[in-house]
Amino acid sequence: MKKLIALVAVLLGFTLTSGAQEIAENAIGLRLGDSNAFGAEISYQRALKENNRLEADFGWRYGTRRGFDFRGVKLTGIYQWVWNIDGGFNWYAGPGAGLSSWRFDLPTGDITDTFLFAAGNVGIEYNFDFPLLVSIDFRPEIGFGSSTYDNNDLDFDIGIGVRYQF
Repeated sequence: MKKLIALVAVLLGFTLTSGAQEIAENAIGLRLGDSNAFGAEISYQRALKENNRLEADFGWRYGTRRGFDFRGVKLTGIYQWVWNIDGGFNWYAGPGAGLSSWRFDLPTGDITDTFLFAAGNVGIEYNFDFPLLVSIDFRPEIGFGSSTYDNNDLDFDIGIGVRYQF
């Protein structure tokens, strides 16, 4: 009887530890990305359940497009499902949306534009034994706004993230 109880306890413990996603309750850090302009985003992740989370990013971009300089700020929210590959190595994917405001420095005068965009997200991450999470992801975005200068096209944002987990 003691052997049966010990065997059940070991199997139950193995099942519970191997099935857990081990995503952090909270993570905050930086995401560096490039989708026609290099920029940095303050990134916050909040676990919703054991295998999904919400990510909110607020950042700024600067670059040159069509020969003109531009600057912008961007707020993005993404719902992510997280799947474990092996150990601390995960992959994730999900839909999102955001709000962006840009200023284009043109010879005829500056143009400012604010618009909404839809986004998707897919990436891989490594969760170290200490509270550090590093990731690389791909985020296609398509803008919807009143100006047709630069927001109604498809952009491909590739980013590298470093976050502290708590």
